[in-house]
Formats: sequence, C-alpha cells, structure tokens
Amino acid sequence: MITRSPALLQRPDREARPLALAAPWQTQLSRAIRDPHELCRRLGLDDAWLPGAEAGHGLFEVRVPEAYLARIRPGDPHDPLLRQVLPLAAEAASASGFVDDPLAEADHAPAPGLIHKYRGRVLLIASPACAVNCRYCFRRHFPYEDNSPSRAQWQQSLGYLREDASIREAILSGGDPLAASDRRLAWLVERLEAIPHLKRLRIHTRLPVVIPDRIDGALLDWLAATRLQRVMVLHINHPGEIDDAVVAACERLKQIGVTLLNQSVLLRGVNDDVGTLAALSERLFEAGVLPYYLHVLDPVAGAAHFDVPDNEARELVAGLREMLPGFLMPRLVREIPGEASKTPL
Repeated sequence: MITRSPALLQRPDREARPLALAAPWQTQLSRAIRDPHELCRRLGLDDAWLPGAEAGHGLFEVRVPEAYLARIRPGDPHDPLLRQVLPLAAEAASASGFVDDPLAEADHAPAPGLIHKYRGRVLLIASPACAVNCRYCFRRHFPYEDNSPSRAQWQQSLGYLREDASIREAILSGGDPLAASDRRLAWLVERLEAIPHLKRLRIHTRLPVVIPDRIDGALLDWLAATRLQRVMVLHINHPGEIDDAVVAACERLKQIGVTLLNQSVLLRGVNDDVGTLAALSERLFEAGVLPYYLHVLDPVAGAAHFDVPDNEARELVAGLREMLPGFLMPRLVREIPGEASKTPL
C-alpha cells in the first residue's frame, strides 16, 4: 500500500520552488481557452483563419492552457506549436484510410476503461479529460462516455488484472491520466500495487508539458510512495514546447526516481525536418528525458493534413542518424492493429 515517507514530506525543494503561474494547476486547467475566436484573438491571427477554426472546433473542440499559449509566437499562423492546437477546415475533409478508431481499440476492451492489446501490459483510461486537445489525436473520436469507470466499476478491471499473472505493467492513459485528481490516482495506484505480479507503473501524459505546475507536491507524494517501478512517457513534438518550467517539472520527477521517456508524432508542418527533430532530441536530453518513439501518424479521421508518407519518414530518420548519437535516436514506428507490438519502419 502507499505510505507517506517523512523524508519525502520534508524535502525543502517542493515548497521553495516558485510556480510558473500564480494559479494552481486545477485552476489553469479550468481556464484553458475553449473558444476558437478567443484563441485567434489572443494570438493576433487574421480573421481569415476564423471560419476554419470554427469548422474544426465543431468537430473537436479547442482546448489550450495559458501556459502552453505563452510559448506560441503571436501573429504566426504557421507556428509549429499553434499548428498542433488550431482547428482547421481541413479536419472536415475525408481521406481514404482515415477512420474514427485507427488502432481498433474497441476490439481490445475486455472491461470498461481497460484496453489489452499487448502481452504483459494493459492500458487503463484513468481520465477522459485532456489539458490540451491536439488536432492529430488518435482518440479524438474515442467513446469516453463508455470508458470512464467509477470506483465501483474499476473493480471489474482490477479483477481482470489480478486473474492474469502474465501482466507485469499497468499503463495509465486517457484522455490524460494526470487530469484526474491526486486522490483518485492515489486510490487507483494503491489497488494496482496490491496485485503481486504487477511490477511497473507507466504514465502517458502531456500535462507536465502543457501545464508544468501539475507536477506538484501532492502528485509527487503518491508517485514516490508506490512500490511499483515508475515510468513517465511525455508527449513532446517540438523543441519549442520545452521551456524552463517544463525542465523544472522534469527535474522534480527525476528527484523521486521516475524514468522519463518521450514519444513524438511525426507531423507535417510541425517537425517534418531533420533540424527540428535533432534539436528536439538534444533539448529532451538536456531536460533529462530520453527520446523513445517517433510515431508516424495514426490515420484518425480529421488529421490527414498532418500525414508524412513512410518513405519521407525513413529519409528523415536516416538524416537524423547522421547527426545524433544512438542514445538520442527515437525509434520510428507505426502501430498496426492486431500486431504484437509497435512495428519499426
């Protein structure tokens, strides 16, 4: 069970560290921009971008926290950070092979909020909410209303884990798992660590990037206390996303022994050049994060305009290999429904 460590509670760095923004993370989350008009106005975009922003918003709502907005260049509609969050009319265009459930997750859901695709690990939808709505999100059409278990309903998923001794790792995903309260997350992790054959807890999250203040004392308490080995996989696509507040959040996680990895998605107009990808790997390592995966785009309906063909992706990685040491090279992969693991390209 999770217990409180006196040494952890007395660590002076937690109280001394100033917050990047005055408001606590929950307030920052609630105040995220959710109106395409406000997003365009705040960034000084020409009115010509409004009709497309409205059309895309109608398909998948805008959500951009202030801490992330502050890193976007005003007046530049092609800023690589803005491109990830600005709705476009192109999202309404249909494209062959781009579907609502590109990874066929509905075929691998034995219990509410649980997805079991790969041997030895399961994914738990710990929260349906996100702090930011990325326009290329492969779960932008996911039926969260059917996969948001209450505490009582979680018992079915926990029972599934207890009965399968081959499962060594529980992956918290979403939405974004860190959008859930620390009380809820601590409750869930306590029950996971009570399953003897579980060894690792992996958390896939973008919240430390878009609202770095999320890595606060309450989160560090329950995360430091669990017996499970802890891995946090961040989602950063461009070096401009890593500011000093993100670096500080990563340092707080490293201080309690969390292994930090990063996965990126190869996106047209965001990071589809060797220089940007090399700078991303270097910046990640400076922040104490190892590059892990570079995913080609999952073919989700509404995101075809981000697609980079496989042959171009391979050329980019070949160029990247000439610039970086091996330990900074992310693995170029595609997720193919029904395969036993990610497929290297």
